Amino acid sequence: MHLKQLTDSMLDELSRQARNSPRKRANHNLHQNLSDLTQRLAIAMEPDTSVLPHRHPHTWELLHSLRGRFVILYFDKTGTVIDRAELGSDCQMIENPAGMWHAVLSLDTGGIIFEVKHGPYKPLEEVDIMQPPLNSAALNDWYAGASIGDRLPSA
Repeated sequence: MHLKQLTDSMLDELSRQARNSPRKRANHNLHQNLSDLTQRLAIAMEPDTSVLPHRHPHTWELLHSLRGRFVILYFDKTGTVIDRAELGSDCQMIENPAGMWHAVLSLDTGGIIFEVKHGPYKPLEEVDIMQPPLNSAALNDWYAGASIGDRLPSA
């Protein structure tokens, strides 16, 4: 039997990989295959990574901060912020309902979030991703200051 662990040295390496990645993200899967019925992974996210508002129509998504703080924004279908949480500070774990529009911003260098959701893995479809007309840096700045009632900038 092989125990699945996320050790401090593994998390340090995952953070290093994210810092050196063009996307400024790296993940370590605990599930064996993308076809597994439960997807479990640690995702290292640097503050300058870009996570567009998106939804997972087929599954809820559980998020937990392993290291660092993360802003989680929730949107209605028009791109208006309907809720906001900060993982790793005032909240340690959050579950997004299936179909809920959301975005994530890493506030700290070396931030690592743990995610659990139903599998099998399904790439997001275009209809499940909002495309605000901002570059990554401007979008992340907007996320950082967004409050309930604010609306994503549009073209």
